[in-house]
Amino acid sequence: MALKKASQTAALKQILKKCSSFGKNENGLPSDVPKGHFVVYVGENRSRYIVPISWLTHPEFQTLLQRAEEEFGFNHDMGITIPCDEDDFCSLILMFR
Repeated sequence: MALKKASQTAALKQILKKCSSFGKNENGLPSDVPKGHFVVYVGENRSRYIVPISWLTHPEFQTLLQRAEEEFGFNHDMGITIPCDEDDFCSLILMFR
């Protein structure tokens, strides 16, 4: 289990690095993603959400990430796609605020 967790953590770090490299401005920072945040795509229409990295510590968000890994994997060049209904995702993130 610890090996899987380490592998998932490494994969997430790679994706976060890739996500933060898109659209960099002259300072080397993403133009639309604030520092300490990353992009996820949610729902059938793949709506884009910018979420704080601190959400990675929430057990509910970790469950979503596990589902994302099982369904889509983490080895691709886009942001993390969350296999979740958008309304359910919005309800969940209200709990984090």
